[in-house]
Amino acid sequence: MRGEHVVEVTRTFTVGRAPNEVVAYLADFGNATEWDPGTESCEQTTPGPVAVGTRWHNVSSVFGLRTELEYELVRVDPDRVVFTGRNDSADTTDDIAVRQGLAPGTSDITYHAVIDMHGAAKLGAPAAKLAFEKIGHDVEDNLVRILSAERQA
Repeated sequence: MRGEHVVEVTRTFTVGRAPNEVVAYLADFGNATEWDPGTESCEQTTPGPVAVGTRWHNVSSVFGLRTELEYELVRVDPDRVVFTGRNDSADTTDDIAVRQGLAPGTSDITYHAVIDMHGAAKLGAPAAKLAFEKIGHDVEDNLVRILSAERQA
């Protein structure tokens, strides 16, 4: 069982893109500026193409609190993308499973986020749970909209 300082949010939803397209889009965490409502900027800090080990510097604002995290792509498979993020007050894991949807050209996504707060941030964990549930809802809405949009020619 996880402690009270750990916040977990899970969302499962369907988008109108094939799994390979979804994985390719999500593996580039720089795209978080499009789908994560709190992300202000997310710059790749390692050179080269996106692959396991690629890192990003993420600046987010969540309900008026600005935070910076260093994210790393730790797993990318045809059916899963996993990132870890770290700063002085939290360790995060974003584990995204992608499966073929029931309809052709669709994918079922299960997005599981774990935020392990430490230091003084532990005190805010109960309020953070509510905040991250709201963010999880917004992330789901944004990903459905973006990954279901008509492909540009």
